[in-house]
Amino acid sequence: MAKRIDPNELKAFLDEKVATYNQPGFIADDPVSIPHLFTKKQDIEIAGLFAATLAWGQRKTIIRKCRELMAMMDNDPHAFIVNHSDADLKPFLDFKQRTFNATDTLYFIEWLRWFYSRHNSLEEAFLVPPDEKTVENGLIGFHNVFFGLQDFPNRTKKHVATPVRGSTCKRLVMYLRWMVRKDNNGVDFGIWKNIRPSQLVCPCDLHVDRVARKLKLIRRKQTDWQTALELTDQLRKFDANDPVKYDFALFGLGIEGWMKH
Repeated sequence: MAKRIDPNELKAFLDEKVATYNQPGFIADDPVSIPHLFTKKQDIEIAGLFAATLAWGQRKTIIRKCRELMAMMDNDPHAFIVNHSDADLKPFLDFKQRTFNATDTLYFIEWLRWFYSRHNSLEEAFLVPPDEKTVENGLIGFHNVFFGLQDFPNRTKKHVATPVRGSTCKRLVMYLRWMVRKDNNGVDFGIWKNIRPSQLVCPCDLHVDRVARKLKLIRRKQTDWQTALELTDQLRKFDANDPVKYDFALFGLGIEGWMKH
């Protein structure tokens, strides 16, 4: 790609890469494979939330640890969350993925039980008015309700990002992409109907950030929430209704080592 690339050429290039990566073959080696183990809406939501939260480090390790966690829930996460006894929680005392430990896992389980006793879907924790441009206030709202239980462990806050702290919220916006985007390609689920794909924000992980900067889609020096919004604004110029489909292209280019070409 040339330094001064024509916007139409760039759109065509990225559309081609979306078509390459937004395919069922993408699933197996990605954390999105974890919610794909399930068909029930609540199972997909729960498995997806854990998979997105634990998605840092090597993808093989993330997938292995998530499968381990699902097995501890009898591969029936929603039923486990709402019906478990205190004794059922004992195995989780040994669970760890990077710095996400038993304290964090047990609080997630406690909060999920509390939430599902009051709501049918996790979408209700992220809702944003239809006239808002992005999911920013939905992410802030989720953070507030998630840490709304008494005696929540303060250490768990580092695992649940919020735009208020300037974070890119890359794992949570990836989770929202999984739940909200709807197409016929089989990767994203599209099971949430009240948040619009046009409101999604592009996950700004290391691969995406590097490729987007190379393509001049990001000019902001640091990588933070405003950077994620800047990137998404640029992607909206290519598809206003579904800007985050280009996450597939940018991430895929990073994975295939396009930067070295």
